[in-house]
Amino acid sequence: MIRTIIFDIGNVLADFRWKEFFYELGYDDELLKRIGKATVESSDWCEYDRGLLTDEEIIERFVENDPEIETELRESLKDTKGMVTPRDKAIPWIKELKERGYQVLYLSNFSHKVQVECAEALDFLPYTDGGILSWKEGLIKPQPEIYALLLERFQLIPQECVFLDDTAKNLDAAKEFGIHTILYQNQEQAYGELEALLAEAKQ
Repeated sequence: MIRTIIFDIGNVLADFRWKEFFYELGYDDELLKRIGKATVESSDWCEYDRGLLTDEEIIERFVENDPEIETELRESLKDTKGMVTPRDKAIPWIKELKERGYQVLYLSNFSHKVQVECAEALDFLPYTDGGILSWKEGLIKPQPEIYALLLERFQLIPQECVFLDDTAKNLDAAKEFGIHTILYQNQEQAYGELEALLAEAKQ
């Protein structure tokens, strides 16, 4: 029996549209690539989500990755509003699952800065039964500790849970605990796979 549905947030319940965000600031393709490589595509971006460093400390790391574009890096990340945006189907999907008796949780790598500045993208949070945002715990996926924390905090039985995430390595870590997983590729595919798994679990 599946009792709990666990959702990632970025590119699952909300759009993480960082390329469009930087492009809308007026940067050309070449500069956009450099900014992306120095920030979102760097290992330092994880420290944003881990929440153990200040925003300034993280910006300094980005600047170290490409000192020639320090001005653009600092300017582009002054305000991240618009980097994560809402998805219309998030709330209806959560409400439908809850009406059918499922517990709905979230487990996401998410920074405090983006949570504050992109708050409208998280309008679905009150409809869930809770969850974990990485910055609050100092842990990020795919660290085993963040999955163990979720299971302990919500008294979950792994085999009764399914986790939807758009990143394979995050799902691999969940599988180690015995959690069912679905790789989110698009809404129709994920919805279909989830419904199939829920139906199979009832048999």
